[in-house]
Formats: sequence, structure tokens, C-alpha cells
Amino acid sequence: MDTNLLIQGAELMLLGMGIVFGFLGVLVFTLRAMSALAGRLSDEESIEPAPPAPLNVSDHRRVVAVITAAVARYRASSRAA
Repeated sequence: MDTNLLIQGAELMLLGMGIVFGFLGVLVFTLRAMSALAGRLSDEESIEPAPPAPLNVSDHRRVVAVITAAVARYRASSRAA
């Protein structure tokens, strides 16, 4: 009786694994087909990124000053607590 139950459990396990494997195979095939279709439908021209804008050094100095002040205030408040 126990062997029959064990065999049924193994069959059910293999059936479940087969269904999951089949579903994942269909999913991979579908995703590859959709990717190929999207590649065909997209424009052939590639969009080039815009060159980076020149940076203003004075703005960075102000940002560094603000961050430094914030860190100093945080450290002062954490020491007091």
C-alpha cells in the first residue's frame, strides 16, 4: 500500500514538473518571438544621446557648501542627543 502511494506521488511530481517545464518553454519562445517582432517594427535609425552640457563650477561649490553645512549640523545634533 505504501509503495503504491509513493509511486503515485512520484508520478504527480513528474507531471507537475513537466507542466512547469512546458510552460516555461512556451514563455521563452513567446518572449523571443515578441523581441524579434519588436526589433523588426522599431525604427532602424539609432537615437544618439545628446552631448553632456558643460558644468558650471560655481554651482558645485554652492552644493558642496550646503552639503557640508548639513553634515555638520547632523553631526552636532547627533552628538547632543
